[in-house]
Amino acid sequence: MRVLILSCNTGEGHNAAGKAVLECVRARGHEAVMTDVMLLAGKRASKAVGGVYVEMVKHVPGLFHALYRAGDLISSAKRKSPVYYANTLLCKPLQRYLAQHTFDVIVTPHLFAAEALTCLKRRNLLRQPVVAVTTDYTCIPFWEETDCDFYILPHGDLTEEYVQKGLPREKLLPLGIPVRAAFLCKKEKSQVKRSLGLPLDRPAMLVMNGSMGFGKMPAFAQALARASHGAEDIVIICGSNDRLKAALREQFYENPRVHILGYTEQVADYMDACDVVFTKPGGLSSTEAAVKQIPIVHTAPIPGCETRNLAFFTSRGMSVTAEHFQEQIALGRKLAWQADRRERMLAAQREYCSPEAPEKLFHLLLCLSGEDIE
Repeated sequence: MRVLILSCNTGEGHNAAGKAVLECVRARGHEAVMTDVMLLAGKRASKAVGGVYVEMVKHVPGLFHALYRAGDLISSAKRKSPVYYANTLLCKPLQRYLAQHTFDVIVTPHLFAAEALTCLKRRNLLRQPVVAVTTDYTCIPFWEETDCDFYILPHGDLTEEYVQKGLPREKLLPLGIPVRAAFLCKKEKSQVKRSLGLPLDRPAMLVMNGSMGFGKMPAFAQALARASHGAEDIVIICGSNDRLKAALREQFYENPRVHILGYTEQVADYMDACDVVFTKPGGLSSTEAAVKQIPIVHTAPIPGCETRNLAFFTSRGMSVTAEHFQEQIALGRKLAWQADRRERMLAAQREYCSPEAPEKLFHLLLCLSGEDIE
């Protein structure tokens, strides 16, 4: 089986889901290729689309929220949106790419690629089955105007929302969001703390704010450091935001209990080492934390789908949240020190998250490719 995974560089969550599929397929001896669908139209197009998204959510989140709400209002299965017609511009480069490479099945964790593939399908220019992997705990605008063979949902509780938006029930498979293998196993805490250079004699707090480092991190970090009084270690992952990393290292250079990291491939290890994670409610990062079994305090969401993610998690006891820094920090410290609170949350995470998602998706791809199930 040979699988194509089409993603898009608008935030790392979509790419992380795509990498989880890539890893799972390759680990089982099959071939998989992952690419940014916008790259097929050129590096300039990919950089422009990713850059506009990042700048908007970092600097004018209110505008992003307004556009999301507008999308909700015009989203309909009965007509095509401007988003669909914009993505039809990808049809020619995508068609050329598919003509030059052989694939049995296509997976996309991004709406833009699904729109372009839908356009090819309606022009009878697509022979491969397409599986869409949704990465938020809501039906974002415009999924209903795509025509994929199956849609992988994070949980069965979301099925009715998708049906009401106009997607066929028989195409909706609540298999869960796939995460990479590093998040599927639990390492012994003292061992991983030693490997990361963290003290063994006190709890550790992990602070994450997305791959690009959104939010008022310096103020939050300062409030957290003051509240802990040195009783916990604090690990802050800034993602690819080098400016934020430099500012925080200058801010805490005299505090040995605050550890500032940039982009790292060891997020799963830091989750194993820490006792609670503060993170914005991205669909993928929240799923990774829940599958990894670490208590979650959700910080301020990017308005839009992350608001829905937050509601899904908190309403089921999978995370907690509060409006202000001080309240969020107080909740996190209680989770770090009180075993009964931690266990109640971890039990809810086990109930609503599916570590088997990558394996289930792999078997679906095998069936669609026409190969025998192993």
